Amino acid sequence: MSVTTATATASTKNLIVGGLAATVAAAAATMGVAASGRLAGIGLAVGGAPIPLSGFATLTAIFSVLGLALALILARTTRRPRVAFVRTTMVLTALSLVPDVLVDAPTATKVLLMLTHVVAAAIVVPVIARRLPA
Repeated sequence: MSVTTATATASTKNLIVGGLAATVAAAAATMGVAASGRLAGIGLAVGGAPIPLSGFATLTAIFSVLGLALALILARTTRRPRVAFVRTTMVLTALSLVPDVLVDAPTATKVLLMLTHVVAAAIVVPVIARRLPA
């Protein structure tokens, strides 16, 4: 194994471990935000169907792992993976707010849902971006 291959392998491992740690933290944080909102009296029902607290953690984990996969692909295919990752995730985060605005729910619920998206992105994106080559 060459030095370049060993360095690339270590960088990839660092990216994966950091990304998964951020995923766990973001999942816990979004569930905490949702629980705090519920304790404050904000409903967690959309279109009359309640959203379970575990749903926040589950969806955060799924989309955070997809973000990590995006980072791994960009690390292999672009000249400036950090810039590409941050730009892409900012656009995707903004787009993720659109369904929250359109959903059949009270304004407070919509704001809480949007807050969970922003919290997740604020945790995961910087952790992954720091581990990508500029």
